[in-house]
Amino acid sequence: MGKKETVEVLVEGGKAIAGPQLGGTLGPLKVNINQVISVINDKTKDFKGMKVPVKVIVDTETKDFNIEIGTPPTSELIKKEIELKLGSGEPNKLFVGVASIEQIIKIAKMKKSSLFVNNLKSAVKVILGSCQSMGILVEGKHAHEVIEEISAGKYDREINEEKTETPKEKLESFKMIKIELEKKIKEIEKKKEQEKAAAEAAKTTASSVETAPVVVSPPKPAKK
Repeated sequence: MGKKETVEVLVEGGKAIAGPQLGGTLGPLKVNINQVISVINDKTKDFKGMKVPVKVIVDTETKDFNIEIGTPPTSELIKKEIELKLGSGEPNKLFVGVASIEQIIKIAKMKKSSLFVNNLKSAVKVILGSCQSMGILVEGKHAHEVIEEISAGKYDREINEEKTETPKEKLESFKMIKIELEKKIKEIEKKKEQEKAAAEAAKTTASSVETAPVVVSPPKPAKK
């Protein structure tokens, strides 16, 4: 076994090419670049549209190589999957998105190798925990409810079959949930703005009272 050389690159999921980034660094190691790219693209295909950290570890003597794929944070994967910009600042009160069990399974498959779990079912529960902390509903319910349902075996078929494609009719039903969530968010934001404006007005009024000059009337002359 020869000396090991490690090349670290950032590639777009499923779209690595033999350009300057990979070709320039792997070329001097005389490894089969096309083969490396093929393996990278196969391992990163589920990260389409996202930048993925990749390590290519090459044995300089045998030219054998091993590829390690990193993954973006779970929160980023969830936001990407359900097209969400930001998680909730009040996850137990304010919900900002909704995901399907199939989408959760897809993310769990991506993250499973980096989680301290020994099966996909456990990985799904970990991802649901992240949904709970981000204020994201799953199957239209609180994430902790879905965790309990998984423990009871409700989604065993979907998990065992590793279903990652959400039925179109389910996605359609989620649109109404999203509309209601967005409506509630706007109502809460409007209420907060009104409360802030009222508090500032009250503060201004109190300040005016405190700083108002005290007018002292001159004493009246004594009657003769």
